[in-house]
Amino acid sequence: MTLLQLQYIVKIVECGSMNEASHALYISQPALSSAVKDLEKEMGIEIFTRSSQGIALTVDGVEFLQYARQILDQTELMTQRYKHTKPRKQLCQVSTQHYMFAVEAFVEMINSADSDEYEFSIREDRTREIIESVANMRSEIGIIYTSDFNRNVINKLLREKHLEFHPLFNANLHVFISRENPLASRERLTMKDLEPYPFIQFEQGEEGSFYFAEEAMWPQYASKQINVTDRATNLNFIVGLNGYTISSGIDNEDLNTEKIVTVPLDTDEKMLVGWITNERANLSHAAQTYLEKLKEVVIKHGYTTIEA
Repeated sequence: MTLLQLQYIVKIVECGSMNEASHALYISQPALSSAVKDLEKEMGIEIFTRSSQGIALTVDGVEFLQYARQILDQTELMTQRYKHTKPRKQLCQVSTQHYMFAVEAFVEMINSADSDEYEFSIREDRTREIIESVANMRSEIGIIYTSDFNRNVINKLLREKHLEFHPLFNANLHVFISRENPLASRERLTMKDLEPYPFIQFEQGEEGSFYFAEEAMWPQYASKQINVTDRATNLNFIVGLNGYTISSGIDNEDLNTEKIVTVPLDTDEKMLVGWITNERANLSHAAQTYLEKLKEVVIKHGYTTIEA
């Protein structure tokens, strides 16, 4: 086993594929694959599973990755101590459903970073991709919600992936609509009120289902429905097409309140928003800071956080 092989493993996980990692490492893919297989043979474990969909860490691979990162971190500290080199970049990767407060907290985390160099990543992904990203250690933290409808399915999947769900806050459901919409002045709205308007939903791909929907409630039948993949498009369609979507009531600077308002939905359903982590992983200092900022942002917007 060599430090170079450990660096290869970490880079493959960060990139998500052998091909991308080989480009980042400036070596051929066959050479990279051979180095990984040699390491697996030496350790007597399988680190990655390989399929037509790509690669994923095995249970042993997740544990091995933690040791590899610890060894590389200690090596970096030793190098800094005796060669007086600069500290390695701070790293943090987060995957989240399309929540503006999650991005707001990420900005706060970056602004508070006490480092001359860092490399942070935040991805707004589909629900299943968030779960897979944390399971495969591409992300340290994933932000999703559960509800009475999807909780059993989501929790079962999390257990299978060795992931833990940490509750952050409960949110009543709200409708995001244009300020020009005739319903904008209402104190509360029902799903019946929304029937004439286009329902805008974040699409979940071919493997998606209602259990993975970002919207905790949806019309039984939508005569007008638009599937989108990014938050900016969603908000533009709310204004331009007089559509609506359903989420928590948290807004921030990204939400142009001159054009869009949130109105409570008349339902007893709630969203339990939280973060997921890999039970075999130890969070980096940057990731811990992000969670602190996440709680601060939620409190700033008038919600009560759930303490573990």
